[in-house]
Amino acid sequence: MQNGEVMSPQDSKAAGPEAMEEQKAQSQGYTAPSAPPLPPPSPPPSGPPEYPRPRLIFHTQLAHGSPTGRIHGFTNVKELYAKIAEVFNISPSEILFCTLNSHKVDMQKLLGGQIGLEDFIFAHVRGETKEVEVTKTEDALGLTITDNGAGYAFIKRIKEGSTIDQLKTVCVGDHIEAINDQSIVGCRHYEVAKMLKEQPRGIPFTLRLVGPKKAFDMIGMRTKAPKSNEGKLVNGKETLRLRSKGAATVQEVQNEFEERATKKVDDLLESYMGIRDLELATTIVEAGKDKKNPDDFAEALDSVLGDFAFPDVFLFDVWGAIGDVKNGRI
Repeated sequence: MQNGEVMSPQDSKAAGPEAMEEQKAQSQGYTAPSAPPLPPPSPPPSGPPEYPRPRLIFHTQLAHGSPTGRIHGFTNVKELYAKIAEVFNISPSEILFCTLNSHKVDMQKLLGGQIGLEDFIFAHVRGETKEVEVTKTEDALGLTITDNGAGYAFIKRIKEGSTIDQLKTVCVGDHIEAINDQSIVGCRHYEVAKMLKEQPRGIPFTLRLVGPKKAFDMIGMRTKAPKSNEGKLVNGKETLRLRSKGAATVQEVQNEFEERATKKVDDLLESYMGIRDLELATTIVEAGKDKKNPDDFAEALDSVLGDFAFPDVFLFDVWGAIGDVKNGRI
């Protein structure tokens, strides 16, 4: 009741029993208790944020022969190896490297930082261990080193006519496990290349190598990946970009400028540091493509790749190469 007004039966019916009780309580001078206060909001969870994992399904086999498995839910190379190992009931440490769409030890097909959404992943696992004595006859051994992103450095290229080329037991794809019995498992490719470069001329040293496992039936035709779009929400022109830090992302394939610039930077990495790494080259190009001068480029590169301590002459040549590609001179 308000201002002497009386609720009609229709008003009472429309108001409902809760409103009638409230009216009655107010007429009797009774105040209903208020609701208890809400508890304070919970503090945000501690620890690093969880990155979303793209729900993309990839097909995989062991390169020396196996049934086809399916993997998903990884965001970097180590997690990729763990998923492959789980499918085939092996240890992740057994995997030396992966190739895309070829079971052969083909360094042109090496899995780097990107996987096409239609790519078939072949995992090459540990095979024979061998020890080789090497004596440098010149400053360079003729090796190009890369790594799998999970602690294993291996040979990506052997220069024809070089010291290593004379040792026919050393092969492309061999994992360098130790130098003079010092394990280098866990070292990055540039660290291994530096160790090899620092070996003195004329003094023998020992390499312990692990080759990828081979099988007699590797020449035979392989079963193709089943045609399935399950979990794939994007088209084949996009790739899954794996990152050593942060989330994997789905992105468009590189445009012509990025592709040519990345190849040129990868060549410079081999020339200056004795390594090849398309993921590293891609990161360098991304850091430099929008910069206006070499100082800004060097600062941007140091913020993301400071651990490498690139020499100034390398940075100068990389900046020049990116500019040449951008301006159509390469």
